[in-house]
This record gives sequence, C-alpha cells and structure tokens, in this order.
Amino acid sequence: MLTLHEVETFLQDTPSPLQEIVLELRNMIMHVAPDAEEVIRWGGLSYFHIDRGGLVSAGICQVGIHEDHVRLAFIHGAYLPDPKHLLEGDRKAKRYVRIHSYDQAPWEDLEELIRVSARFDPRSLQVSPAPGKTIK
Repeated sequence: MLTLHEVETFLQDTPSPLQEIVLELRNMIMHVAPDAEEVIRWGGLSYFHIDRGGLVSAGICQVGIHEDHVRLAFIHGAYLPDPKHLLEGDRKAKRYVRIHSYDQAPWEDLEELIRVSARFDPRSLQVSPAPGKTIK
C-alpha cells in the first residue's frame, strides 16, 4: 500500500468532499483485500493482487477522480454479480459506479462489489467462494 503521505500528496488538488469519498473507498479496499497492491496509475488509485498478475489481469478496482464525482471502476465488472444494478458502462468488460456524495453513497453495496471483485478470477470468469463458504 502507498503511504498516507503519498495518497495525501496525490489528492492535494482534489476538493475535500471528493477526498472523503476516495479515503473511505481506500479504507474499505484495505479492509476487504488487505493483501492488495496499491499504485497510482491512469490518474487514480489502482488495486490488484500482485501475486496473481498485473493491474489488469489481477485487477480488483480503480478509484478515479472526476470533476464532480469519484468513479469506482472494475476492470472485470461485466462479470461481477450486481444485484443492485449499480454498475454502468458499455465497454467489453469494464464497469464503474459514480459516487457524487459521501452521504448518499451505497457504502455496503460498494463494499460487496469490492469483495466480489477481489475474489474474481478472470481466467475462469468465476468468483471464488469466500473463505469458509461454498458457492451454490
């Protein structure tokens, strides 16, 4: 993971309301996938499993900062279960959620998307079961 100083430096020109969203997402990702590698790429924060591959093949999610929102993107989002229909996008596989407000963000649903993405295997296009659980 990047140091807090590196993240704060990266966010220094970002409006405070968007910084709050980014930092909450970062905390959530660190909680859900403590083994994730965190890097600054493509104008945002990217998270992936370094032991499974690179930013794309082992990607968990990306946190992008836009003018009026934060975008939580999933490189393999088209393959993730999305029962709340939060994911947008029409690319082959990438999907994202726009977060305009900290107070109105669906935090529990976002955490579940991150959790599922962290267990997704792009080679099999399957989500691995959570530890101690089986997929039915």
